[in-house]
Amino acid sequence: MSKYFSLLVILLLSAKSYSQQPLISNIASRSIISLNGKWQYIIDPYETGFRNYRWDERNENDREAYWNTDVPENKTDRKEHGYDDKYSLNVPGDWNSQDAKFLYYEGTVWYKKSFDVQWQNNNQKVFIHFGAVNYRADIYLNGKKLGMHLGGFTPFNFEIPSGLLKSKNNFLVVKVDNKRFKDEIPTLNTDWWNYGGITRDVNLVIVPTNFIVDYSLQLAKNSSAAKDKTIEGWVKFNSALNEELTIEIPELKFKKKINANTDSTSFNFKVSNLQLWFPETPKLYRVVISSKTDRIEDKIGFRTIEVNGKQIVLNGKPAFLRGICIHEEIAQEGRRANSKRDAIRLLGQAKELNCNMVRLAHYPHNESMTRTADSLGILVWSEIPVYWTIEFTNDTVLQKAKLQLKEMIARDHNRASVVIWSVGNETPVNPARTKFMSTLVQTAKQIDGSRLISAALEVHNVNGVQTIDDPLGQFTDIVSVNEYLGWYGGLPSNCRTAKWDVKYSKPLFISETGAEALGGFHGDSLTRWSEEYQEWYYKEQVEMMKRMPDNYVGISPWILNDFRSPRRNNPVYQEGWNNKGLFDHNGNKKKAFYVLKKYYDEMETKYKTF
Repeated sequence: MSKYFSLLVILLLSAKSYSQQPLISNIASRSIISLNGKWQYIIDPYETGFRNYRWDERNENDREAYWNTDVPENKTDRKEHGYDDKYSLNVPGDWNSQDAKFLYYEGTVWYKKSFDVQWQNNNQKVFIHFGAVNYRADIYLNGKKLGMHLGGFTPFNFEIPSGLLKSKNNFLVVKVDNKRFKDEIPTLNTDWWNYGGITRDVNLVIVPTNFIVDYSLQLAKNSSAAKDKTIEGWVKFNSALNEELTIEIPELKFKKKINANTDSTSFNFKVSNLQLWFPETPKLYRVVISSKTDRIEDKIGFRTIEVNGKQIVLNGKPAFLRGICIHEEIAQEGRRANSKRDAIRLLGQAKELNCNMVRLAHYPHNESMTRTADSLGILVWSEIPVYWTIEFTNDTVLQKAKLQLKEMIARDHNRASVVIWSVGNETPVNPARTKFMSTLVQTAKQIDGSRLISAALEVHNVNGVQTIDDPLGQFTDIVSVNEYLGWYGGLPSNCRTAKWDVKYSKPLFISETGAEALGGFHGDSLTRWSEEYQEWYYKEQVEMMKRMPDNYVGISPWILNDFRSPRRNNPVYQEGWNNKGLFDHNGNKKKAFYVLKKYYDEMETKYKTF
């Protein structure tokens, strides 16, 4: 455990321009005040509210800074900015889908929320917590800057200094900038829509002076077959204490007291009659952790995930992953998904397909997705947006990637559904890239050694043989590759003669495959963009999968739903959409859906693993 927290400290100190405050876990179990709802906004493409006409950053007390009050002191006072209800956006939510003028907008938008709060400072601290803001967020409360965060898909929080929060007329301002840069994560070039805004929940979090920052409870490795199973974990407080902690699992009538005399305390204990978490029986237990000053509850499933030779084993049993890739998007409304309702909608579609696994591409999705996956029994691959052409020789970029990896793991390390951390997707093979990516693999293993670590690796054709010899494969726990034989090269019938050569004796997972079809467009199977072509593609892929090497452990085709992408500009068949979805823009199933579902039904019968 000490290694875990030492690494977190190193990551935080190496990223001086980002949030350095401890990330508070399990916000839903805290005392919170929601700041969701309507926020006023100002569009500011020239960043006038942030810089003066000399392009110098405005100082904190500059009256023209958009984080300061927009209310004139008197009738002669000049104010060249103002917030008004007629310009408002919903939070959480992306700005692109809320007004036509925002559809392609990349730049700065200032958000303002006025609020009152009835709170007495009785030995308590108050933090402001954001589920995610895309991409850069500068946070100001009552004219004072609380901090800045980079990264569009991970949570962050800042402590509100004593005396700053008022009972009446607080004004919270967030400068949101979703512009793309070469030295960010992701970089300039992606294949998804760059949704800007405060895309996830905003809450005030009220905690005791000494509070539980984070905690971990999980089934110990090699414990799944034991009659009395071992649970191990740790509790992290914001400062050192010397008192007794209590761990409870009421359903098991289990209660254990632990002496704590530092800020971090580890433990392990045995429990009887523990039901393991499986996709078919996703058992969750209410867990209570308490001290003299703080108390937190969670619903946690207990399971192990490991590699045994060429197999992935869940609770000691071989697993075949019937997966699908998902973007955090509601196609019918052309917007970012952000709620539990959205999670149920997306994961419900995956269940219709008879999936037991989803790949949440290509960034950490909102917390409702992983918590809903816990309750539905769906295995999860969660990924940071190290995508394509990152600046692999830039150490600052590496530190940004490490921080996003740490924030992803910190939020979801108690979710039984999450079995794979992915450090990236389709990165080009060269020595600098392999060093960069292998460093992320090693970092993930140091932070959380209980899960599998992977990345979508490169595969290439050598004289008709699909060859997987990406050097990053020696570092990952499983070999995962994206292949599009029959879409980006040749025809689907090329699958019939395809052979596979995998350098590594590890489980092989097909992390992507797919073909585009415009929903409702029909032709014969040779007609590109038709549902029939996509159907043919999937039929040939399925037959190829049946001939895969013996280390083949599953597949997550690309993708569940059509999604927006500015790279896709065929004026007839795309118009700004990547149409590889098995569901079209309107939520209708394409013909390929039924091909894949039939395959998954067969594989479920063949592999009675759970």
